[in-house]
Amino acid sequence: MERRTDLAVEARELAGEDVSGVEYSCRSECGMEISSLKVTTHEASVKLRKEIGTYITVDVPAMTDNFLATDDKIGVIGKEIRRLLPVNGLVLVCGLGNIEITPDALGPKSVSRILATRHISGELARSTGLDSLRPVAVLSTGVTGQTGIETFEYIESIVKNIKPTAVVTIDALASRRLNRLGCTLQISDTGISPGAGVQNHRRKINSDSIGVPVIAIGVPTVVDAITLVLDYLEVDDARTTEKLKVALSPDKRSMVVTPKEIDLLVDRASRLISLSLNTALQKDVEPSVLEALM
Repeated sequence: MERRTDLAVEARELAGEDVSGVEYSCRSECGMEISSLKVTTHEASVKLRKEIGTYITVDVPAMTDNFLATDDKIGVIGKEIRRLLPVNGLVLVCGLGNIEITPDALGPKSVSRILATRHISGELARSTGLDSLRPVAVLSTGVTGQTGIETFEYIESIVKNIKPTAVVTIDALASRRLNRLGCTLQISDTGISPGAGVQNHRRKINSDSIGVPVIAIGVPTVVDAITLVLDYLEVDDARTTEKLKVALSPDKRSMVVTPKEIDLLVDRASRLISLSLNTALQKDVEPSVLEALM
């Protein structure tokens, strides 16, 4: 049975580290492990079940352990995000997810701290000393059950009207390992499939469907229950897998596992993302100034 994960580095672990068509490198910086994985061929994309493109993974100190984001860490992550963004132009930042459900609240919480600047222009910008700010628009999409509007439809309509040069989406992810929850940040230029982490697939939001580059940022907040058990018990045979699947999916309902301190994890992860993204978007402004403006 397929192990479910949204993380490209875990997909590489499952497929085997010698998969051709995959370029991988890793380095350490500011106490963080930063890996870059590029899927370059269709064959590799099929094996990893990941779109062709770049996936940057940053392993940070556990956010549930009195984690304090320093300017150095924020600056490094900000540079990784900036590498995938167009140099100039308006950027639309979208927070995906349900603010009412804590493991799914990463997107809405993150965008609440993103500095929206599209409306600051002309004399207002000059008089306030903010004329060097890059234009940024911010959107919290909610979920279809709350709005009656598909996330793709929501973003597509805004893109058609304000015409950004890029879209950044922020959403919670699923991992296959508990020790990655709240400790891993993934940045990719391949877009996103809303709800994929909990098997609630919606239309993909990417450069092909939206018409502009789509950068996806996320932190894993849940592990699929079946994937967790199969991994820890090292189960490979189909019969045992099917029994576990039935036992862990009552009435065919998918189950996920999340830490008891998930509220703290999401709050700190959203703060790290928003500070890093603000730094990436406003490269000429000091992080301390950006934090004061948030």
